[in-house]
Parts: sequence; structure tokens; C-alpha cells
Amino acid sequence: MGNCQAVDTASLIIQHPAGKIDRLYWPVNAGEIMKSNPGHYVALLISTEICSSETSDLHCRRRDNHRQANSTNSNSVRLTRIKLLKPTDSLVLGQIYRLVKTQDVLQGLKAKQEAKMKKNMLDFEGKLQKFEKETEGDSNQIMKSERNRAVCSSAKSRGWQPSLQSISEGGS
Repeated sequence: MGNCQAVDTASLIIQHPAGKIDRLYWPVNAGEIMKSNPGHYVALLISTEICSSETSDLHCRRRDNHRQANSTNSNSVRLTRIKLLKPTDSLVLGQIYRLVKTQDVLQGLKAKQEAKMKKNMLDFEGKLQKFEKETEGDSNQIMKSERNRAVCSSAKSRGWQPSLQSISEGGS
């Protein structure tokens, strides 16, 4: 009678895209796995549980501390991300890894790049609109100052003209 959990932590699991699972009982480099599975990358599965805004932080912490093996909470969401590994990275016992097709990686990178470009474009458009509003306000001020300057310059262009009263020479 053995301890099943001890076996799980003493092995590393590699999930293939077709559903096949390999268990290795020794640490290996990701490059070795990639060589034996051409056209694939090795990715580490990272699972996190996010609490919804309806539940308090205290409730989430309490649940994390006292989690039962098969219980699920409807107020939380389990998020699984993958981290692509370099060929020089070592695979650690007790972790789950997944083989990802090169084509899928390229599609994911392209989608990420497109999303980043779209975000940058939206940021640029927002800054452009803000700049246009600021320059519109500045141009209104410039127009007002130009009008004031025009009024002042028209008054100055007439120049100063003395008002002379005639001097009478009187002979007394």
C-alpha cells in the first residue's frame, strides 16, 4: 500500500496535445523533450484561483487555507496559464508540463501582438483627441489675442495727431 501523492510529487507529468500523458521520474531539460517531440514547445501549466468581487478577501483567504480536495466554490474562477520554457530550462519533479504545437505558439504570439497593436492604436487615438481639444482651446485663445492685437494696432496706425489751437497774434 503506497502513498499516491508521494508518487505524484516524485514525478513530472508531460501532457501531449493528443491526450497522451508521460510520467518521468527524473529531472530533464526542456530541450530533451523538444528533441524527442519535434514541432512542439514545452510549457509549464500555472493554475491560479481568482475570487470574484462579490466575495471578501478574508473569505478567499480562509477558503484557500482550508480547501478540501474535491470542493469547488462558485464565487471563484480557476485560471490556467501556460509559460513557454526555453530549451535550457529544467523540468522539475512535481510539476505538470504540456507540449504545445509550434503552429499554436505562433498563432498565440500573433494574436498577442495584434492585441498590443490595437491597444497602442486606441491609446494613440485617445492622446490625439486630447491634444486636439487642448490645441482647440489654445487656438481660441490665440484668435482672441489676435483680435485684441488687431484692435490695438488699428488704433496705433492712426498715429498721434496734435490738436493745435490756432494762436492769434494780437497786436495791442
